[in-house]
Amino acid sequence: MEFQSESPKFALTVDSDHKATEFKIFSIAKPHMRAFHLAWFSYFSCFLTTFAAAPLLPVIRDNLNLTTTDIGNAGIASVSGAVFARIAMGTLSDLFGPRLASASLLLLTAPAVFLFSMASSPISFLLLRFCVGISLANFVPTMFWMSSMFSPPVVGTANGFAGGWGNFGGGATQLIMPLVFGLIQHNVGAAKFTAWRIAFQIPAVFQVLSAFAILLFGQDMPDGNFHRLEKSGDKPKDKFSTVFWHGVKNYRGWILALTYGYCFGVELTVDNIIAEYFYDRFNLKLHTAGIIAATFGLANIVSRPTGGVLSDLMARRFGMRGRLWTLWVLQTLGGVFCVILGRVGSLKASIGVMVLFSLCCQSACGLTYGVVPFVSRRSLGVISGMTGGGGSLGAVLTQLIFFKGTKYSKETGITLMGVMIMCCTLPMTLIHFPQWGGMLSGPSSINTATEEEYYMSEWTSVEKEKGFHCASVKFAENSRSERGKSDSLTRTSDEVSPTVHV
Repeated sequence: MEFQSESPKFALTVDSDHKATEFKIFSIAKPHMRAFHLAWFSYFSCFLTTFAAAPLLPVIRDNLNLTTTDIGNAGIASVSGAVFARIAMGTLSDLFGPRLASASLLLLTAPAVFLFSMASSPISFLLLRFCVGISLANFVPTMFWMSSMFSPPVVGTANGFAGGWGNFGGGATQLIMPLVFGLIQHNVGAAKFTAWRIAFQIPAVFQVLSAFAILLFGQDMPDGNFHRLEKSGDKPKDKFSTVFWHGVKNYRGWILALTYGYCFGVELTVDNIIAEYFYDRFNLKLHTAGIIAATFGLANIVSRPTGGVLSDLMARRFGMRGRLWTLWVLQTLGGVFCVILGRVGSLKASIGVMVLFSLCCQSACGLTYGVVPFVSRRSLGVISGMTGGGGSLGAVLTQLIFFKGTKYSKETGITLMGVMIMCCTLPMTLIHFPQWGGMLSGPSSINTATEEEYYMSEWTSVEKEKGFHCASVKFAENSRSERGKSDSLTRTSDEVSPTVHV
């Protein structure tokens, strides 16, 4: 592969694929760090709108005469819309780029947020929560964008911070919405059944502004937007059927979809139930319950990025096997703390255990997307969508089984949810990369299983002759860090190609 003698200049150091090899969180340098800040802020706005109803439910349920079943159904609706939307967004990101995919989704779902002010019945409330919840599919272009901008040694960190700061919106809304509601009610003088409706206009405006910011200031790839790169011939225009097929036939994506359903899916479930749980069980004031519930989502600002950083740190020493083991340990611990949360009866103990539970659960989310970028290079968006869709599906199933109606009390449902987390994390032991190994075994063959062989298998000989596989070649070279220190020492020297300096 030949590289142009004159390469674009970047503020950050980059690899041969022009992906950043460092992550400077306080930088807004174009295109890498600017994409990061646009991505997390847009995803933050989606969480802000999707869960804006949760902390105001005690007021909304009185206004709309919602039953326990109505509230449970609406909670399920709020996360079910994103199940298939995430898979679709993965494919759209692969074909059109994360910038257009993200902005289009934000603009299409924003009207539903504005329309919350007109909800008048349990059915309209459910439908609006369903439509607004589709915006959570914005997670997929967010992860795709980070994986397109950052090199393998730091991609876990980038994904962890983008996802964590975005998910932080789920906690922030627990504080913001009761505060906005209170200001409108007391300072403006609106009745409480009017104040909650006006309050929804604030997150709606946030979502629209974030969409326009992406369109105006974002860039799909380090070298430009998808359309320009395809027009110039620097990026081949892929086919939907081919991209989708290579994604769905990779069994690793399905396992990650299952396990993600019981870290991120559980997080979505808790976002929906935790404020009402504390309000009802401990007879707290609405604002107090909102503050306590907010600590679960607010932990994302630290916990999910920690998971991404841990993933990259373990990979430097133990390679892909280190990423997988760390993910399994933390997600299993999250299940243990979830069981305990459902068993303790005091307010202080519940808050303490909830914080530990949130740290493990959300760190596991960050760790998951330290693995996802390596499953497929050609179908990265599809794999991201499958995994993200699994997260939303896990939330739907968990709420249907444990938190719909009155079959289980909320504390019993939380305990059983913890057991399910531990059980559904076990299939992670089946993930195996021939070039790196898995949790229970090493590489298939140390002399023949290579990164190039794995990623080139996604391209036909005809496509290779046309040079369509060049980006995969670069990615394979840059992903050799996933071997870990000990494995790298045993590889023959002729496997290592020279570093390309840009």
